Amino acid sequence: MTDIATEQQDPGAEAAPTGTEEQATAAASGAAATERFRSKERAGAVDVDTARVNTLVTELLTAAHDIVRRHQVTYAEYDALKAWLIQVGADGEWPLFLDVWLEHVVEEVANDDRLGSKGTIEGPYYVPDSPRFTGGEGALPMRADEGGTPLLFQGRVTDVDGAALAGAEVEMWHADDDGLYSQFAPNLPQWNLRGTVVTDAQGCFRIHTVQPAPYQIPTDGSCGRLIAAAGWHAWRPAHLHLKVSAPGRQRVTTQLYFKGGSHVADDVASAVKPELILDPTPTADGSGSEVTYDFVLDRV
Repeated sequence: MTDIATEQQDPGAEAAPTGTEEQATAAASGAAATERFRSKERAGAVDVDTARVNTLVTELLTAAHDIVRRHQVTYAEYDALKAWLIQVGADGEWPLFLDVWLEHVVEEVANDDRLGSKGTIEGPYYVPDSPRFTGGEGALPMRADEGGTPLLFQGRVTDVDGAALAGAEVEMWHADDDGLYSQFAPNLPQWNLRGTVVTDAQGCFRIHTVQPAPYQIPTDGSCGRLIAAAGWHAWRPAHLHLKVSAPGRQRVTTQLYFKGGSHVADDVASAVKPELILDPTPTADGSGSEVTYDFVLDRV
């Protein structure tokens, strides 16, 4: 059996972006993601009764027991799993592991009966309180030489009856052209490619940014070793992260992808939905691309 606790991944034929001298490591990204999760108000704040805990944990363990019996898991395999689980924690990669391979199902269940725009996973790299722009328009903070095609992302926020939601908040964050997120990778300005635009009186917003690139999730840690051992790929398609909210409305957390982009059909995080695919067009002056995407928020 491949030792997933210690073996380094061979990235294979498709190389990761390497546009910066110092790349983010799994350990550094994992530690930042773990610390960010611990700072969330919801961490540790869920009050679940004994019966619910008993039901969920018993079914989880029963499913694991069934796997062991059906596949005749050996002690060598069991020990490899135990070592790998320990190393996931040491690498700080539990947020990454859970958000990549489990969150999409939790999101699906949590929002099954919500009307309006589709959501998808948040992922491990959200940071609250990004720079705020009022008046319906703003440009995400970026470096003077920021890579990527300039992108105008615009639209309107309404309720399910079509009424404009003035003052709605449209938070956006995404990776740069090298697949790196600010605050989770070295040498990036703190709020690079992160910002919140407040809609105008008509519920409209315009966000100036750059189109991100596909990227691999960190592969030099425990999640990368699992991917290598299982023969999977580590790629996520290029995407924009968004949280859209307004008083009295349910917040939508989503990701938007690009038509024809690499790995839209085989996202490692299984987060792509047909309703979330953008089809940008060139701007009239040829300076970049633009796309319109509207959000509809359900009542709380």
